[in-house]
Amino acid sequence: MKHEPVAVAVVGCGRVAYKHFDAIAEMSEARLVAVCDSDPAKAASTATAHGVPGYADYHAMLAAHPEIELIHVLVPTGYHARVVVDLSQYGRAIVVEKPMALTVADCDAMISACAAHHAPLYVVYQNRFNTPVQAARRALEAERFGTPVLGTVRVRWCRHQDYYEQDDWHGTWALDGGVMSQQASHHLDLLQWFMGPVESVQCQIATRLLDIEVEDTAAALLRFRSGALGVYEATVAARPDNLEGSLSVLGEHGSVVIAGIAVNQLAQWRFAGDGDDPQQVMQAASEAVKNEYGNGHARYLKAVIDTLRGAPPHPWLVDGAEGRRNIALLTALYEAGVGGGTVVPGSPPQHSPLGRVPLTAKKRPPRAIA
Repeated sequence: MKHEPVAVAVVGCGRVAYKHFDAIAEMSEARLVAVCDSDPAKAASTATAHGVPGYADYHAMLAAHPEIELIHVLVPTGYHARVVVDLSQYGRAIVVEKPMALTVADCDAMISACAAHHAPLYVVYQNRFNTPVQAARRALEAERFGTPVLGTVRVRWCRHQDYYEQDDWHGTWALDGGVMSQQASHHLDLLQWFMGPVESVQCQIATRLLDIEVEDTAAALLRFRSGALGVYEATVAARPDNLEGSLSVLGEHGSVVIAGIAVNQLAQWRFAGDGDDPQQVMQAASEAVKNEYGNGHARYLKAVIDTLRGAPPHPWLVDGAEGRRNIALLTALYEAGVGGGTVVPGSPPQHSPLGRVPLTAKKRPPRAIA
């Protein structure tokens, strides 16, 4: 049965929005019908660029466009919960950028509100749909790795001071968090997705090169419930430019290394007794990317739309509950990074400043959102 394209609206027209606009434009299954930003000038310029109406108030947008079925929430992270809870009353499906929120309590509020209003909720972790990641995940689901041994991720990216100065929310504890919560949130999702539930974490964080409240560099050790270990390394202080975003999964019967700037190159594919041609597999699964965002947004969005159109829920999509698990782990990493020691994910945070306004700040306070 052929369906009409899903009518999509975008709330928040900042830096990441162009990836969503590009994904919508390349899909026959979706059509952009409206955009919204609390900055009227930004809303107007974005609307003009994409040939759709623009709004500074999403309630006005929903009133004017009852045909909207899917809303992309791309506002600053610290506002995710407020906006998603507010929008849930319309009963439309919601796709929210990663990380889902900055506190577990905010995640719970989002999940509860969306469930109450029958509004499907998805969190954008598009790297799950990268071709080498897909190949590795299929191997995992086929139990080709055997007993898990070690999982590692490395995010060695470059962000200069001007990146944090372009908005007053970037680099703040209250609305953003550092490299772990933002750039390397994707890779934390992949690590947990491949290695399973986390039993405990230890973490060190530092701010080495940037004038921001939050960390620009982090290194952590994880112990998974399976007994396997994990290493999580992340920085935006690589210089002079981006180096890599990678994932390694090592098991009893095989190992996979996904390299590249955006987990986009299958660098190692080794399984005991493997009938595959590793070189052929690596070549077929690798993909070129323009930047560290990768190519997964359209694939992720298609999986969302297929689900909305009645297909069985795609098992690789990240719903609210899965997004919450990421934030529980992220909170534990910050708790260990600030307070020290070994932390169990899910423990009430005592030291983590994520999602809180600090007593002292290097940056000016963030402005309020309408």
